[in-house]
Amino acid sequence: MGEYITKKEDMKFQSQEALVPVQNVIDEAGKVLNDPSLRVEDSAISGAITGALGAGAGGALGFAGLYFGGTVTGLSAAGITSGLAAAGGLIGGGMAAGLAVAAAPAVILGILGAAIGAASEEEKLREAKELVYQNALKKQTAILEALVFETETDKKRIEYLNGLNNLLSAAIKDLEHDLGVA
Repeated sequence: MGEYITKKEDMKFQSQEALVPVQNVIDEAGKVLNDPSLRVEDSAISGAITGALGAGAGGALGFAGLYFGGTVTGLSAAGITSGLAAAGGLIGGGMAAGLAVAAAPAVILGILGAAIGAASEEEKLREAKELVYQNALKKQTAILEALVFETETDKKRIEYLNGLNNLLSAAIKDLEHDLGVA
């Protein structure tokens, strides 16, 4: 067994919120296992499932790549730079001064908050990862059993199960990385 990853930038799941999509897949697996009539088109995460089918379990993509499909949303460069320039204008400077103005309160509060809660949050995150990891393993085992026993079912059902298996495989691999599981 390896070591638990402690540096945030090296983690696949850097917060408890980042584990929510994994829990969504686990919940989806529970639904499909309890209702043999469900197909991919019935799923709330059908896009992630069909993407996982296309990428396959052996791909180099991690869970986030499969689940979110590489879509990144955020602020535009123009919006950020104009906001920083406006903030810098408050103290007679430009964009660089605006960065200092915008960051000062966050830095001060962040240092205080980090000192107080870092250890506790890190332990909570580790526990959450361990719980999600165990649940993902259980659901993947159940999905694999369903694939063995549902050989006579229709192709769409098999695709659904395979897609969930691919998503669970990617999540398990990424959780193993964070938890230091060899």
